[in-house]
Amino acid sequence: MNILAVGDIVGKSGVEKLKLELPKIIEEHKIDFTIVNGENAADGMGLNEKFYKMILEAGANIVTMGNHTWAKKEIFNFIDDEKLVRPANYSENNPGAGYRIAECKGKKIAVINLIGRVTMNVLSENPFIVAKKIIAEIKNQVDMIFVDFHGEATAEKIAFANYVDGTVTAVFGTHTHVQTADEQILPYGTGFICDLGMTGPKKSVIGMDIATSIRRFETSFPEKYRIAEGKTKLNSVMFCVNNETNKVNKIVRINK
Repeated sequence: MNILAVGDIVGKSGVEKLKLELPKIIEEHKIDFTIVNGENAADGMGLNEKFYKMILEAGANIVTMGNHTWAKKEIFNFIDDEKLVRPANYSENNPGAGYRIAECKGKKIAVINLIGRVTMNVLSENPFIVAKKIIAEIKNQVDMIFVDFHGEATAEKIAFANYVDGTVTAVFGTHTHVQTADEQILPYGTGFICDLGMTGPKKSVIGMDIATSIRRFETSFPEKYRIAEGKTKLNSVMFCVNNETNKVNKIVRINK
């Protein structure tokens, strides 16, 4: 099976890019299942119902979130949808689910969403411990487990991937909006890449207007970010999984 993971959608232009390119990628690469991070889709911060539906219509099977999960109040209207996942290590009292299980071609696929704690400035439980508990609960119920680790620090993501190596199918990082070139299959069989990248404005500072971003760094004034305009790009990664072993045997970065 071919499982595609798409980098953070940034703004309306990112949603439109996904809508344009994802069906082509699915057909060209024979994608069976698609996971999309949508936490920056609505104005670069959060997700609204309109864009959520558009992401699903484009071909996403599961949509993951991150540190901007609660940025739009509208999220509470659809947070419990079976195709939406928010970080599992948020407070237990938060609405929504930290993982979902979907069926595809006779396989049960679990998608876990986690948020890092290094420089993220978000109140959350330990992602390592939370993941360990979830994996123990579902490992006999599913054929594959994919983890979206939404975090800033590469060290935290790499450490986590090695922590769960052999117990999950793949771990991919999100949040930094910069695709890394470290795709690899870890010693015990888990596929890994530190960050998928993003889907949004190409000439930008991680999706935001360049001039505005520079002024923020130059002056230290809290000027409001705005999404960049112009051409867009799509960053994604395909995990090729052996149907018999349910292990990743190949990882391919796909960029449009």
